[in-house]
Amino acid sequence: MENSMNLEFARQQMLKQQVRAGEVLDLKILDALASVNREDFVPAEYAGVAFADCTIPLAHGQCMMSPLVEGQLLQALNPGKDDRVLEIGTGSGFLTACLAALAGQVHSVDIFPELTAMAQTSLDSSGAGNVSLETLNAMELGTERKYDVIAVTASLPAYDRRFETALNTGGRLFVIVGEEPLMRARLVTRVGEDEWLTDSLFETVITPMREVVALDRFRF
Repeated sequence: MENSMNLEFARQQMLKQQVRAGEVLDLKILDALASVNREDFVPAEYAGVAFADCTIPLAHGQCMMSPLVEGQLLQALNPGKDDRVLEIGTGSGFLTACLAALAGQVHSVDIFPELTAMAQTSLDSSGAGNVSLETLNAMELGTERKYDVIAVTASLPAYDRRFETALNTGGRLFVIVGEEPLMRARLVTRVGEDEWLTDSLFETVITPMREVVALDRFRF
């Protein structure tokens, strides 16, 4: 009982001191972040910082975003109950579960089988039934399937238009573009067949997309 109370206190402090303080005020986003047990998605060795204002390391040099950035991403994308979501970079599966709590269907891809397997276990335990996971190189995604929401959870050194073309009209894409020390989050909205609007959101630094880094090594 005491441990359960401590976890709930830590969760509420995270929401109050980090997420709400960072101007994530949409109640449905806050409810989603509160309803998914973040501690169940954190590697055991980092359990003590599950609710801390920091990224959390995962296998293969990947990481969980900080709670604030996760909240900012969700608020910017504003997933609805009828939305079909593509998440690029499953990671721990926590953000996947939050998207699933807000949207109709979530398809999430990750290049690392170990992360896909770990996330699947956590998602199964959480009861998220509207999620499908796939181990896949995101740069090999086709554009024949269209989505209402696309969340790219790793940074791109330069903007890549292949993701925006996978949006339905009215669809939203969240992506972080740039290289350390300067990266900026963008929200791209498809407003017509060949028309997109881009909003600059905030500065942050997150792990680069491994698929793009690998491509750059062989670019001459």
